[in-house]
Amino acid sequence: MARSKSDADAPAEGTGKQKKPKKQRWYHQVWAAYQMTRKQDPTVTWVILGVFVGVLAVALILGLVFDAPVYATIVGLPFALLASMFTLTRKAEKAAYTQIAGQPGAARAALGTVRGGWVFDDEPVAINPRTQDFIFRGVGRPGVVLVSEGPSHRVTKMLEDERRKVSRVLPNVPVTLVQCGDGEGQVPLPKVARKVQKLKRTLTKPEADQVRKRLKALGGARLPIPKGVDPMRARPDRKGMRGR
Repeated sequence: MARSKSDADAPAEGTGKQKKPKKQRWYHQVWAAYQMTRKQDPTVTWVILGVFVGVLAVALILGLVFDAPVYATIVGLPFALLASMFTLTRKAEKAAYTQIAGQPGAARAALGTVRGGWVFDDEPVAINPRTQDFIFRGVGRPGVVLVSEGPSHRVTKMLEDERRKVSRVLPNVPVTLVQCGDGEGQVPLPKVARKVQKLKRTLTKPEADQVRKRLKALGGARLPIPKGVDPMRARPDRKGMRGR
């Protein structure tokens, strides 16, 4: 039986290249960050407008003092925009942390913003299934960092047990323990990434790579973590804002 024209065209259509998704413009990212922030903090609009008008007013006052109001306004406009964008970035970051706070895996989402060669496992290396306490592991030039999620009286022993496992495999590599939480002696969620970022470097890049390979033998706890909001995604794309 002869094939219809539509049947003959079907394979050709299936083998065609799929269209690449359009790259999101920087102003779309800024708008998305603003929308997300406004849901968490309805006052963000007035705060941003206040910062913009305040900076512009200061520039105008200086222009009146030096008898150059037009020039001062033109110069002050980009500074007002920059201050507004900085305010939105900080507000968006705070809103993102508020959105993921209390969710399982919130500490891992926050650690996703750490830069400087750090690599964190997507899944926890230790779990308490009953209490939903987690231990996340990362490797960087400062060595190995173990970040807990849960109350201090429950995660302290988990951290020590995991530290001993790492030390048996890598006896000469520094292991840093960080407790993420709101209890005494713990690091709040918005500050945990900064805490890890400030750790002193003791390894070279090749050494850190070797440590990462050795730790793969230890594996992790194969439990999927509910996806939260990565605070990094709430920030405007600065490269896009520069037209790159």
